[in-house]
Amino acid sequence: MKKNFYITTAIPYVNARPHIGHALEFVQADVVARHERLQRGDANVYFLTGTDDNSLKNVQAAEAAGVSTQQLVDGNAAIFEKLLAALDISNDQFFRTASEAHFLGAQKLWAACKPEDIYKKKYKGLYCVGCEVFYSESELAEGKCPEHQTVPERIEEENYFFRLSSYQQQLEELVATDAYKIIPESRKNEVLSFIRSGLQDFSISRSVARAKGWGVPVPGDPSQIMYVWFDALSNYITALGYANDGDRYRAFWPADAHVVGKGIIRFHAVYWPAMLLSARIALPKKLFVHGYINVEGTKMSKSLGNIVDPFSLVEHFGTDAVRFFLLRHVHPVEDSDYSEERFRETYTADLANGLGNLLSRVTTMVEKYFDGKLDVSLKEDAPFQRRVSQFIEVWEFRSAMLAIWEKVSECDQLVDAEKPWVIVKSDTKRLEAVLGELVISLYNIGLALRPFMPRTANIITAAMQTRPLVKAEPLFAKIDL
Repeated sequence: MKKNFYITTAIPYVNARPHIGHALEFVQADVVARHERLQRGDANVYFLTGTDDNSLKNVQAAEAAGVSTQQLVDGNAAIFEKLLAALDISNDQFFRTASEAHFLGAQKLWAACKPEDIYKKKYKGLYCVGCEVFYSESELAEGKCPEHQTVPERIEEENYFFRLSSYQQQLEELVATDAYKIIPESRKNEVLSFIRSGLQDFSISRSVARAKGWGVPVPGDPSQIMYVWFDALSNYITALGYANDGDRYRAFWPADAHVVGKGIIRFHAVYWPAMLLSARIALPKKLFVHGYINVEGTKMSKSLGNIVDPFSLVEHFGTDAVRFFLLRHVHPVEDSDYSEERFRETYTADLANGLGNLLSRVTTMVEKYFDGKLDVSLKEDAPFQRRVSQFIEVWEFRSAMLAIWEKVSECDQLVDAEKPWVIVKSDTKRLEAVLGELVISLYNIGLALRPFMPRTANIITAAMQTRPLVKAEPLFAKIDL
């Protein structure tokens, strides 16, 4: 096993505030990062996230808001950074593509590509600013971008192109053999289908005029700005110090896992490995692709006014309640549906009346019947912990959470079956054994929750180790449904 572990999220455009879909990706990556730190030690894991500052979408959003592009990206990047803190995300670095380190690294990557792979030509194309990508007529849905449902712009200019067609066979082999492993299998098949349909060379620059002078200049050609996806993808190495071959770059690259949404799979599964092959840089190992969160069956959009604000959820329900919902009630890789009613119901059933109530019941009884001085030796339930770990290692977050809540349910069943309030009258030894078993189980639930709900995990494990053991404060406040 490679000693070091490097995981990244995609870097979101900062043309608008973050929504719950961004929160999902941050939390998924955080679970894996926290899990790997428990296995390898903190110093051997590096978790990167950040923002894509150089998109044309950011320029247009700034124009619409009547502010400079720099003001817009600085303001929105700060909000994304606040969201990471609100969600208790354990990233080691928050990297911005407006930084000098990124500009130097992106230009170094461009220069490192084989000279024959980059060429200049005039062309016409249909361009979706929302995706920052050119589409062929056949890829459009009734003349509109399949992702944003907008009519693409017809663009005509002279730009640099990358010879993607040269890498078709190599990319197909890498994906098909899992040398670059794409999770889930359905996304792997989607990528293979795209590759086998015939790869076309793609434009990797824009005129300074069309880019409004914003972005990374093409090395040696001041009339051109790098295509945002060429520069954005390079963040995964530029953040590590690729520009000067820094220690962190040499220690952590290649990435063990990129975590991205399904809408940008083509860039990460095809364009990015091709660029790295051309520059003779090691390829990442895994690409994990999650689905989208819809709202009551409808895709989130500003125009519909159905954007779910993760800050509001954290404020009302707490950090770990939001993390719980995203990990237990959102499918890891398929599209899932959100509704406020569903969030409130699961919060009440699984957290307030579930885990929270169990902790309260057990600690109350230990304090009441034994003055908190229960003689119990805490030990790790290795098979249970291994089962949860194995689910994380195959990115099955929902299954891992289900396994933990099965343990919660087993504890509730034990309380109901043994009725400690009855056996206290006749069998103190039996009562001690039952409550001891419950304390050990809660301790193990706390250990298992560390990657998922770190604050809750710390409260539970600390409570079980405290002597005398006293009644715990409510973990999750009751809400009026």
